[in-house]
Amino acid sequence: MSNQMNGEVPLNLKKNPYERTQWEDDVTDPVTGEIINDGTPFMSEFANNFEWGIYNAFRFIGEVYRQQERMRVQLELDGRVPGNSGTFADVLDGSSNKISLDKALTDIIEAVEIGGTTLKVASVEGFAAFTQVTIFDDEHIEDVVITEVGTNTMKVQALKNEYKKGAKVARSNVVIDTTNAEMGVGDWQTYSVELVEVV
Repeated sequence: MSNQMNGEVPLNLKKNPYERTQWEDDVTDPVTGEIINDGTPFMSEFANNFEWGIYNAFRFIGEVYRQQERMRVQLELDGRVPGNSGTFADVLDGSSNKISLDKALTDIIEAVEIGGTTLKVASVEGFAAFTQVTIFDDEHIEDVVITEVGTNTMKVQALKNEYKKGAKVARSNVVIDTTNAEMGVGDWQTYSVELVEVV
């Protein structure tokens, strides 16, 4: 039996990995109707080969489309900004092209009142003075500039809203959907925690 496809295959193959099955009909005696030679039996292994072949073919088509889209955007940018080479382009397919989204994110560990300028946070990793951040919880959101970064604290411009413990401080409140090649707005998150006693 031939080697049937049973999973995803690499996208950089040089040879078509799909192996076709040569199907044969039953050969019957035209007079007696007796089967002289059995045809190719239909089995789940063959059907799964079809399914994986179709699936992988669409994966290849999708990859070709993504590559063409990146080249199209780069050519468009080169036309507008000669020598740019696509530096300022991101087609949101999950592959970085010289730029990347700043995903620095931390939690406020102590509630902050309106007009507050000092944030106590879980971590200051990835944050720097004189950069803009978004502060948000399930009720409020605003953009402020960090004026100073300390040890698990940040000083910011006076806040226009109050924020509860657990509010987020983020360099970018964006979620990238690589499936639909879209940017979406991130949400304040809540979690359900179940405590289990260990004896």
